[in-house]
Amino acid sequence: MEFSSPEAQRRYAELVRAASRAVVGLDFDGTLSPIVDDPSVAHIHDDAPGVLVDLAVHVRALAVVTGRPARQVLALGGLDEVGELVHDAGSDLFVFGQYGNERWDTQDRRVRSPRPPHGLSTFLLGLPRVLREADAADAYVEEKGLAIAVHTRRLADPQGAFERLLPSVSDLAAANDLGVEPGRSVIEVRAPGMHKGEAVRTLVRETRAGAFLFAGDDLGDVEAFKAVDDLRRQGMPTLLVCSASEEQSALAELADVVVAGPEGVLDLLRGLTADAASVRT
Repeated sequence: MEFSSPEAQRRYAELVRAASRAVVGLDFDGTLSPIVDDPSVAHIHDDAPGVLVDLAVHVRALAVVTGRPARQVLALGGLDEVGELVHDAGSDLFVFGQYGNERWDTQDRRVRSPRPPHGLSTFLLGLPRVLREADAADAYVEEKGLAIAVHTRRLADPQGAFERLLPSVSDLAAANDLGVEPGRSVIEVRAPGMHKGEAVRTLVRETRAGAFLFAGDDLGDVEAFKAVDDLRRQGMPTLLVCSASEEQSALAELADVVVAGPEGVLDLLRGLTADAASVRT
């Protein structure tokens, strides 16, 4: 674990003291699950369920905030079962899928989801032409129901294909009143307006959080970081954690703590659990 400054170390200590009022928000891919070529097999880290349940004893709530569909994350993370254990520990688990457009929690245990955005089906019809013209016809297209993700990771030149695709995919999205979220070798197209920052604000409001930690790894987490920074400016104890990779460094400049991928995130949460326990005793 690497603190960005002495001030960041102080923020961690404040969060520990406020742990019983804290919400811990976590991205999924690259944060709880290693990044893999096939998104459908990106299972949660083996140690994550146990770490989350141990932490649940000391915090107000846990949340997974992801661009994936909520049902998919529940399955890949075994989060339905984890949620039962978290609830037994006296806390709650939330899953905000598709950047907050979908949600599930241990109180309701049903996935709530809106209708797909207007324009998404038309976008999908025009996408093959865009892929061909960018010499990326073999890019993996993931249909998420409320969004469409174009993955370039499996191609021979993932970064080159990403850079060729981003402008034309953005143009096609704009023509259909859709938003674009670039990430690590992926371009996601969805309804504009909803993002992880809104999910953070919803969590604070519903749980009456008195502290907040958010950990993420990619550009899709920037809005969550901004929302947590707003909470910090209002006087709330907060901590921003970057799950670092060679592919993406944007969050490292915004983070209080930089860790090495999902393993580093789990080590940080283990440390938070131990430190919060020592404060309680």
